[in-house]
Amino acid sequence: MDKKILLKEKENNNKILFGLTIPQGWRGGDLPLEEENDPIKQYEFSKSIAITADNLGFNMLYTYDHFIPHYRDDIEKNIFECFTLLSAIATITTKIKIGQIVLCNSYRNPALLSKMISTLDVISKGRTELGIGAGWYEDEYIAYGYNFPSNTTRIKQLDESLCIIKSMWTEKRTYFDGRYYKIKNAICNPKPIQKPRPIIMVGGTGEKYLLKVVAKHADRYNLFFGSPDEMRRKISILKQYCNSIGRDHNEIQYSVVLPCIVEESEEEIDQILTKYKKKDQTKEQLIQYLVDGITIGTPEKIIKGLDEYIDIGVNHFIIHFKELNDITLKLFYSKVISKI
Repeated sequence: MDKKILLKEKENNNKILFGLTIPQGWRGGDLPLEEENDPIKQYEFSKSIAITADNLGFNMLYTYDHFIPHYRDDIEKNIFECFTLLSAIATITTKIKIGQIVLCNSYRNPALLSKMISTLDVISKGRTELGIGAGWYEDEYIAYGYNFPSNTTRIKQLDESLCIIKSMWTEKRTYFDGRYYKIKNAICNPKPIQKPRPIIMVGGTGEKYLLKVVAKHADRYNLFFGSPDEMRRKISILKQYCNSIGRDHNEIQYSVVLPCIVEESEEEIDQILTKYKKKDQTKEQLIQYLVDGITIGTPEKIIKGLDEYIDIGVNHFIIHFKELNDITLKLFYSKVISKI
C-alpha cells in the first residue's frame, strides 16, 4: 500500500465507520411498497435517503452491482444500474463517500472501469471508493450474455484487473500483457482526485484464492452477511496470506454488510419480521438467514451485536436497512452510531 494511503487508513483504523446501501431494489425491503413498481418514485426515494444520510453524518453510501433483483425476490421488480445511480447521487451529496458492494469484475473491462471510477471521483470531488469482486450470480451472467468461467478463473481475472486499475490511476500510460487482459498504451485522464488513488475494497467469501487477491491488492476486505465467527476465520487466513507475501496485515481494514431492522421495541420488530416471513418459513429461520438477528432489534441489542465485530477488528459497517425511511436513519444514527 502506498505510504499516503497507509497513513490515512491508520487514522481511520481508530474510527468506527458506518455506511448504508442506497435503496435500489436488489435484496428487497429497502423500498416502500408504493415505490417498488414506479421507477420515478423509486428514484426520488433513493435520492431522499442519500441526502438524509449525508446530512446526518453517515460515512458511506453504496450500490449493488446487479442488473436483476436477487433470485429469491420478484424478478420483475425494478433495480437501478450501479454507476448511473452513483453518478446521480454524487451530484446531490457533499460529504459522504460513495462506492459499490461490490462491482462484478466480469461486467466491465478493467481499463474502462478505471476510467469510470476516475470520472466518478472527479464528479464527487474525491469521494469515490472502488469496491470489486470476482462475480458469482450465474443466472445474471447468462441473462446478459456474459461467459461464466470457473471460480478460479474469475478470481485470476480479478487479480489481473486490479493490476491494470492501479496502474491506470497512477501511471501516465499502462501496458499489461496478461493471460486474460492485454492493455496497450492505455491512458486514464483525468486521474482520480484522490492521491495517489481511491481506496480499493475487495469483497468475497473464497478462502483459497480470493483472500490471496485481497492480501495482494486490497486496502479493505468486505464480507457480505457474514457472522462474527466467519469474519474471524477470514481475518486469520488473510493474515497468513499477508505474511507469506511480506505485507503488513495491519494495512488492511475489515468491513461487513449486515441486514438491519431497528425499532424502539421488540413488539415492532416482531411485526416487521412477520411481514417478511415466507409461507414455508418460520420466524427462527428468517432470523437465521438475517445473520442470526445480530442487527435485528432495538438499538441496545444492535450495539451488542456490532461490538462482537468490533472486538475482532471490524471497523466498517455497511447496513442494508429493511423498512428504510428517514425516521429509521435518524433512530439508527442517534441511538446506535452516536453510542459507539
